[in-house]
Amino acid sequence: MSLLQLDHLQVNIGQQAIVRDVTVNLDAGEIGCLLGPSGCGKTTLLRAIAGFQSVAAGSISLASKTVSAPAFTQAPEKRGIGMVFQDFALFPHLTVEQNIRFGMRHCSAVEKQLRVDELLDRIGLPGYQQRFPHELSGGQQQRIALARALAPRPRLLLLDEPFSSLDAELRERLAVEVRALLKQEQITALLVTHDQQEAFAMADKAGVMYQGELLQWETPYQLYHQPRHQMVADFIGHGVLLQGTVNASGAMASPLGMLEHPSLEDVEGGTPVNFLVRPDDLVPDPSSRLRGKIKARGFRGAHNLYSVELVSGVEVLTLSPSHEQLQVGADIGLRPDFDHLVVFAADHCELPGFHNHAPSFRPVLPKAQPA
Repeated sequence: MSLLQLDHLQVNIGQQAIVRDVTVNLDAGEIGCLLGPSGCGKTTLLRAIAGFQSVAAGSISLASKTVSAPAFTQAPEKRGIGMVFQDFALFPHLTVEQNIRFGMRHCSAVEKQLRVDELLDRIGLPGYQQRFPHELSGGQQQRIALARALAPRPRLLLLDEPFSSLDAELRERLAVEVRALLKQEQITALLVTHDQQEAFAMADKAGVMYQGELLQWETPYQLYHQPRHQMVADFIGHGVLLQGTVNASGAMASPLGMLEHPSLEDVEGGTPVNFLVRPDDLVPDPSSRLRGKIKARGFRGAHNLYSVELVSGVEVLTLSPSHEQLQVGADIGLRPDFDHLVVFAADHCELPGFHNHAPSFRPVLPKAQPA
């Protein structure tokens, strides 16, 4: 059953459309995530769902009941929505227990006490009832902020960059813990972040926004391996977009040499394309005829991430186990090994990046079918 429905939603600030034609369905118990660069409209969309921002077109529904439309906005306090902010927003003069009890206005004293104790156990902070926020670490404060939002048992929880002020290792660990807690509580949630690792650790469904538009809304796996827009391919994960041309036999001439793949079989011969190359698509291989020079090396724990300049001048990325460290400036052979070959029509696009302009989002054209 769909709990949250956004139907062709548009949100304006002044005369400017900040969110345009966004359609999303989030089922009860699912965790969704909106990704995208700063200024893409993520937080504005979240504020509209919460009821803090009016709607210019389309609608927002909760459990099939419209809560926002151009002529109607239900008050935020009547929506049954909880919210967790990036700055925690705990009351500094209240204890942990008082902070968590704050939203439970219609419960008895006994119910409040049981709920506080239950949530503190679930977030791993039993016995912290009488502590004050300034006596807690950043990670502990975020857990308390989450417990406060969950205390009234909202039907939908909104999280706005909830881990942005924490260090990277703690962010990823908390994301996993928060997902487990939301599943235990059977709470539907929508997270806004620019951090892909947070999104992948938490979300059942995720989407990428750019300049107010939702480009794709699917599982994190599909966003990574099956991006349907070049901006999604460029934004999600490490990788580069290279140019190639598909010939009549279905092979592609590219900076990596001639490539053959089932995904090219339906492409019209002579079509210029862009294709996505991720680090795991190129395997270091001393015997390969595809050669390049290592320009940079980044340590990633179990692996090193290498930037390699090919003879053609194109730069690509590859991974190698960190115990087999290769030197910057060294020659390296690379063997293409594509599990998924993601291909887009190349017209009206500039390479190698899309961060400073809006590309034309158009999937690769299929072959013309005989009449």
